[in-house]
Order: sequence, then structure tokens, then C-alpha cells
Amino acid sequence: MKKSAFTMIELVFVIVVLGILAAIAVPKLAVTRDDAMISKGRSDVAAIRTGIVSERQARLVKGEHSFIAPDKLSVNKLFDGVMMYGITAGTGDGHWSGGGTSYTYKIKGESNVFTYTQATGKFECTSGSYCSKLTD
Repeated sequence: MKKSAFTMIELVFVIVVLGILAAIAVPKLAVTRDDAMISKGRSDVAAIRTGIVSERQARLVKGEHSFIAPDKLSVNKLFDGVMMYGITAGTGDGHWSGGGTSYTYKIKGESNVFTYTQATGKFECTSGSYCSKLTD
């Protein structure tokens, strides 16, 4: 009677190959996650800026010449004064927090602070090492 099974050396070889693949894939996944948070942040910043300009245009049609007031920018959710669906605040990576004139977006535990200036309507990143990646 002939038995067919894997030998111990074949099993060890498969485990080693899987270990090598895992060692290569895991760091790539971490970088991909960071890139996704940066892309989400860039998209959010673009939507917020577009919303501020759109709100200004609506105000101009009504005869008002000012940008939206900071206290009206976020009422129930963040930026719901200029976006159709506001952003839910959070404290972890990839989330926004704050209100009024100062908002924070976290990436890899680091806070990137954005400031809204009503006089000019600008929403700019004022501190954080990811500012250039989020706004350029």
C-alpha cells in the first residue's frame, strides 16, 4: 500500500517561503495605509475649500460680501456649513477634529493643524509635517 504525504522538508520549505512573502508584504501594507490617509485628507481639504468658495458665491448672489463665519462652518458635524454631508469628528489617524477657526487632521499620530480665516476665506495648513502632502 502506497501512502502519499508531504515530507518534513517540503513543509519547512513552504513555511519559509510564506515567511519571506509575509516579511515583504506587511511593510508594503503599512505604507499603503498611510498613503490612503493622505489621499483622504487631500480629498477632504479640496472639498472643504470648494465648499467655502461655493458658499461665498451663494452669499454674493444674495448681496452679502463676506465669507462664512467660523461658528457657522461646523454646526452639527465638521464643515456641514459648506459641505452637503459634514465630517464626523474623531481622534484617531485619518480623522478630523476641532471647530471654529482651527481644525486638526491626524496622520501617523501627528496632528496637522488647519486654520480658517474668515476675512480671506482661506483654509490653510499652518503646522504639521504632512502639510505639503495634504495641500499641494
